[in-house]
Amino acid sequence: MSPSVPTFPLLGPTLRGSRRPRVAIVGRNGSGKHSIFHAAASTRTHHERLAGIGPAYEECLVEVGVDQISLVALPAIEGFHAPDEDERVTLKYLLWGDRWPAIAHHEAHLPATAFAAPDVLLMVMDATALERDLELALELMPLGRPMVFALNRMDEARAKRRFINVRALAAKLGGPVVPTVAHMGIGLAELFTTLTRVARETRKAPPVPWAHPPSPHIVAQWGPMAEIAREPEVAAAFAVPEALLTLQLAENEDYFAQELRAHFPDAHAILVAARAQADAALPRPLAEEIHADRHHQAAVLFEAVTRPGQEDATPRWQRWADDLFLHPHWGFVGTLVIFAMVLFFVFEVSAFLDGLTVARLIAWAEPWQPTDLMGVLARAVLDGVIGLAGIVIPYMIPLVMLLVVLEESGIMHRVAFVVDRGFHQLGLHGGVALPFLMGLGCNVPALAATAAVTRGRDRTVASLLITFLPCSARSAILLAVGGKYLGGLGVFALFMLIPVVVSLVGKLLQRRYPETTPGIIQEIPDYALPTLRQVLASTWDRSRDIVTIVLPLLVAGSVVLALLDRYGADAWINLTLTPITSWWLGLPVALGVPILFGVLRKELSLLMVFQALGTQELSSVLDTTQIVTFLVFLTFYVPCVSTFAMMLKLLGPRDAYYSVALSIGVALVVALAVRWPLELVGWLV
Repeated sequence: MSPSVPTFPLLGPTLRGSRRPRVAIVGRNGSGKHSIFHAAASTRTHHERLAGIGPAYEECLVEVGVDQISLVALPAIEGFHAPDEDERVTLKYLLWGDRWPAIAHHEAHLPATAFAAPDVLLMVMDATALERDLELALELMPLGRPMVFALNRMDEARAKRRFINVRALAAKLGGPVVPTVAHMGIGLAELFTTLTRVARETRKAPPVPWAHPPSPHIVAQWGPMAEIAREPEVAAAFAVPEALLTLQLAENEDYFAQELRAHFPDAHAILVAARAQADAALPRPLAEEIHADRHHQAAVLFEAVTRPGQEDATPRWQRWADDLFLHPHWGFVGTLVIFAMVLFFVFEVSAFLDGLTVARLIAWAEPWQPTDLMGVLARAVLDGVIGLAGIVIPYMIPLVMLLVVLEESGIMHRVAFVVDRGFHQLGLHGGVALPFLMGLGCNVPALAATAAVTRGRDRTVASLLITFLPCSARSAILLAVGGKYLGGLGVFALFMLIPVVVSLVGKLLQRRYPETTPGIIQEIPDYALPTLRQVLASTWDRSRDIVTIVLPLLVAGSVVLALLDRYGADAWINLTLTPITSWWLGLPVALGVPILFGVLRKELSLLMVFQALGTQELSSVLDTTQIVTFLVFLTFYVPCVSTFAMMLKLLGPRDAYYSVALSIGVALVVALAVRWPLELVGWLV
């Protein structure tokens, strides 16, 4: 199972297109509704003001398995008892969407954009302040919308030793209740599965009944108000559920009562008289009595479903692990630990395996320098095979095995959740975090890992960006040459240039692939101990295509370059590449061949630079500006033919060739952008 694409059951016809339901998230400030929205949100969200006034809402498309929902985060509401202007606007949208009824047509601020009324309400309740949120739930029920309740901040409630009987609470509220820890992503997959199920069932179900009407002594006093709400002309003009209109007329002397007075003065006179009669018959004014009764109902509900002193059944080690990997602040520490582990594999384990295996193969083959045609071709084939071994043995196998272990244990899902918001800046989801980091070892296994955690537009953009990450071969050149001639500060500047370029290219790719990626619910599975059989099977499944995809291109590229070298095509290659090497980059013409041969393996570029320039001391031939320009170009230039082979497999020919053109173009532009200021400084000095 991948961190970005959890599995969801198919319960009926898919909810997509015109069948896609609209879900509105409602709740008080601090309940966690924005945490839920942003955990599920797509890489781009739509912001709009309700009727051009008040606070803005956010909307995005979210995929839940094969289903989709339009998720809307409405402004916070504290209640509809004596609501303020912003809460009134929110109430109007919950009732009518952008199709306001006859009584609202005269208003100065009318809906300017399409905004359908929600099909389902997702109310987020704070488990540490449940009684207060139950009161708001009782106010929302008369709207007649199907409701799903997210019981959030369950971790804090458990820490306070307060147990909430979720099943009993759901039975009393008349709707599903899903416990969540939104800032950690816990429970969100179940929550959104429940939302799609309720949305699907709602299309066949009758309107939701009012589960908790006021007490009988209040209902006995508001008969005339209920009669007003039932009048056909009034009901048609307000287009509001009878229960809600009755409640608003009885409780509040504001919007609904004022509109009744403006449009139905006779009915308003009856309302005033009925309220006065009720005020005289009750111990307190009717509005206060309704408010007190709602508060009492919420308190009774709270006492019925909660009890203190319950022990937390979650193992202590699991709570500590979640604090390390999912906490809004400490989660980044856990993520950095995982990233450090991957880097250790890249620069220590993989480097050790490379020296133990591939380096010995290269040293073993080095004495064989055939001069006849068949020998040259055979040596080229051997170089291609060694090149494949240099990818698979030190990088592919250990890095993919590490990725599989992180996935099967549930850790990668948590890392993806923590970094998801950051990757939204590149138009991607957090599932690509570890493949990106693997790219620092080798782009080929990074691309293979990307295929496992992405699809569609995300896969294309992530794959294109990974090719700009310096693999270990390119990093070795930067460290070796840069460290010798530019010093530590120069090497640091070169590496800091990489995230800047990746970010800018990411913005560019958002223009080429403008479609918005739907939000994805990142499942947070239980921790598990991977078995050796699982790890080996998954590693083989993700690695087996390398032999059939990469090996032929490596061998073919090696043969072509060997033939070019044998028949003395060096001069023609250098002459052909003069516009790039000499005119654009300001480098010696002789570097054309090393640049071309670099598409086979980047290490070859550096070796051939020494051969082409006839010296191991580059500073005697190249000045500082030329060294920097060459290193910058080599950093972003086409990674290697094996990476191109993986791009062909993942994206197809069009995007694979586009990646080549993009990397060459970016390398040329960035190298020139670095070269000109350095030359200008040199002239001024």
